[in-house]
Amino acid sequence: MEMDWLAADLVELASGYTAEAADHRPASTLTNVLVVFQGGFLHIRHHGADKRIQVVSAPAVRRVVYTES
Repeated sequence: MEMDWLAADLVELASGYTAEAADHRPASTLTNVLVVFQGGFLHIRHHGADKRIQVVSAPAVRRVVYTES
């Protein structure tokens, strides 16, 4: 599946939700990540060699900050 990734400066998750930060620790705020919005979900990937993708549902997302390309 081809995804059009956006560079996001900030992803904030709602209270009680976490995702894996670049240092592999749980975090509710992620910075400098790649994101794709798709079908009510946010796909999150860190820059670099780590190609793992985390998926969170829309209700888990508080805010995403990115620059339109």
